[in-house]
Amino acid sequence: MKSFLRGSLFFTLALSAASTAEAKIKTESIEYKDGNTVLEGYFAYDDAVKGKRPAILVVHEWLGPGPYSKKRAEQLAELGYLAFAVDMYGKDTRPKNHEEAAKVSGMFRSDRKLMRSRITVGLERAKQHPLAEASKVGVVGYCFGGTAAIELARSGADVKAVATFHAGLDSPTPADGKNIKGKIMVFHGADDAFVPAENVAAFQKELRDAKVDWQMLYFGGAVHSFTVAEAGNDPSKGMAYNAAADRRSWETMKGFFSETFK
Repeated sequence: MKSFLRGSLFFTLALSAASTAEAKIKTESIEYKDGNTVLEGYFAYDDAVKGKRPAILVVHEWLGPGPYSKKRAEQLAELGYLAFAVDMYGKDTRPKNHEEAAKVSGMFRSDRKLMRSRITVGLERAKQHPLAEASKVGVVGYCFGGTAAIELARSGADVKAVATFHAGLDSPTPADGKNIKGKIMVFHGADDAFVPAENVAAFQKELRDAKVDWQMLYFGGAVHSFTVAEAGNDPSKGMAYNAAADRRSWETMKGFFSETFK
C-alpha cells in the first residue's frame, strides 16, 4: 500500500510539473502604422490559456519602448491577459537619455491630438489579435505612458479600465472628462515633485465633474518613477525606485483588473 501511495504521489507531482511546463509566455514583435510612421509593438500571452481573453495595452515611459514595457507586458500575460506593449514614438525613435526623451515626449504632450491618434492606433491593433476579446480592453501606462492612457480615455475610446503609475495628470481639456467610459485607477507618489499639486487637484475635479468611476492611491515616501528599478534609490533626485510602492501598486492593479474583467 505504501508503495502504491508513493507511486500515486509521484504521478500527481509529475503531472503537475508537466502542466506547469506546458504553460509558456509567447511573445511577438510586430510592425504597425500610424499614417506613414512605422511603429513596433510587442504582444505577450500565455499559450496555456485557451480562447480569447481581455487585452491590456502597456504604454511606455518617456524613454520609449524597451525592456521595461516588455517586462510589464509579460507580467500581465502571466495573469492570463493578452498584453500589447505599444510604441508611441515610432520604430526608429528611441531616446538615448532623459534629455532626448524630454524632447520627444514633449512633442506629444504639446500635441494631444497626435498623442490620441498614436495610442488609438495601438488600441485598434491590439483588438485585431485573434486572442483579443475586443469588448474587454484595459490600459496600463507609466509616466508619459500614463498621460497617454488618460488621453485615450478622454477621447471616448471604449476601454473598460485604465491604470496609471506616476502619470503627469495635467488636464489640458477638462471638459473631455465627460467622454471617459471606463474606470480609472491612479497610483501616485505622495512626494512626486514632478507633478504639481494643482495638476492633481484639477485632474480630480475633472473626474468628479464627469462622474467617472475613479480611485487614486498615494504612496508615502515615493517620488516619480517609483516602479522603475533603473531610476535608482535616491529620492532627492526626484526619480527613484520604491520597492514597497511598486509591489503594492501592482497587487492593487491586479485586483482592479480582476474586478473589471471578471
